[in-house]
Amino acid sequence: MKLVSYKTEEREHLGVFFNGHIYNLNSLNHVIPDNMNDFLWGGDALMEAAHRVYKDLKSGNAEGKEELFFELLAPVPHPTSLRDAYAFRQHVETARRNRGAQMIPEFDQYPIFYFGNHNAVQGSGEIKCMPDHFEKLDFELEVAVVLNKKGRNIKAADADEYIAGFMIMNDMSARVLQMEEMKLNLGPAKGKDFSTVIGPWLVTPDELATFEVPTKEDHIGKSYALEMKCWVNGRLVSSGNMKSMDWTFAEIIERCAYGTDVLPGDVIGSGTVGTGCFLELNGTGLLNDPNYQTQWLQDGDEIKMEISGLGRLSNFVVREDSDFSILSNKKNVNVIA
Repeated sequence: MKLVSYKTEEREHLGVFFNGHIYNLNSLNHVIPDNMNDFLWGGDALMEAAHRVYKDLKSGNAEGKEELFFELLAPVPHPTSLRDAYAFRQHVETARRNRGAQMIPEFDQYPIFYFGNHNAVQGSGEIKCMPDHFEKLDFELEVAVVLNKKGRNIKAADADEYIAGFMIMNDMSARVLQMEEMKLNLGPAKGKDFSTVIGPWLVTPDELATFEVPTKEDHIGKSYALEMKCWVNGRLVSSGNMKSMDWTFAEIIERCAYGTDVLPGDVIGSGTVGTGCFLELNGTGLLNDPNYQTQWLQDGDEIKMEISGLGRLSNFVVREDSDFSILSNKKNVNVIA
C-alpha cells in the first residue's frame, strides 16, 4: 500500500495511491483521520483499517472517488523528528579514503545518526536555496522510514515492528557550510537544515516482501534488495542497492530509542548509499585523475531519484532572490590562532 499526503484548497489530506489515482482514506472509512500525523499515532489499528480500505479498492468493493486537483506533499509533511544515520560502509569508507583518512573501527561497532531539521522536510518540486547553499551544493541518495508506535529501549529484534513504511530520501547538503562548521566538532547543521526531501509516497513494509534478502552476518533486522538510482539533468550519476546497508533500520532504531522515547512520525534516514552524492563521486574522480571535472548542483538543475518499490522523486533547484550570505559575514578571518 502506498500512502500519500496531499493538499486541496490549502487543506492537507491523507490518501492512498492506487491504479494511478489518489483516493481519500477518510471518505472511505471515517475512522481513519484525514492527515498523516494523526494516522501514524493510531498505530497498528489504523494501519489495519487502511489496509482493509485498500483491499476493498483493489477488489472493486469500494467506490472511492479519485482526487483530480491536488498538490502532492511529502508523505509525512510534519515529522515528529528527523534523524539521519550512517549505514552504508562503502560511502563512509570511500569518502574517508578520498580525503586521506583511515577507516575508523567505530563504524563497525555501532550505528550513528544526527538530528536534522524536521521543519525543513519537503516533497517533490522546488528546492529553494540561498547563495551560500550553492557553495558545493549536493544531493544524497537515501532510504527513509517513519515510525507509527511509541517506544523506549527497543531491541533490534523487535524494531522492525515499529516501522510504518519506507520512502525515498534526498538529504540535501551545502558542503562548504557543512565542512566549515564541522571543523569545530559540531554539526552538520547549517549545511543540512535548509531542505530534506522525502517521497513520493509512504510504502508499507508488506509491499517490499518480495525484495527481502538475508541480513548480513552478525546483524539483526530485515534487509531489502532495492535498486537505488539518481539522475541530474537526465544523466545517471549514482547507482547502488539498499542491500549493501551494513546497519539495518532495526539496529538504527535500537540505538535511537536507547534511554529515550521514539514517537510516531519520527523519520529516520539510512545515510548515503555508495556513490550516492557528488562529494564522494568528485573525490573518487580526482583521486583517479587530477584533471577530473568536479560537479555540484546549480540553479535550475533537475534531480530525479528512483528506488525499486518506492517510486520516483523529482525536484528542481531554485535560487532564492537574495544576496544575503553568512559565509561572507565571518568575523576575525585574519586572526592567526
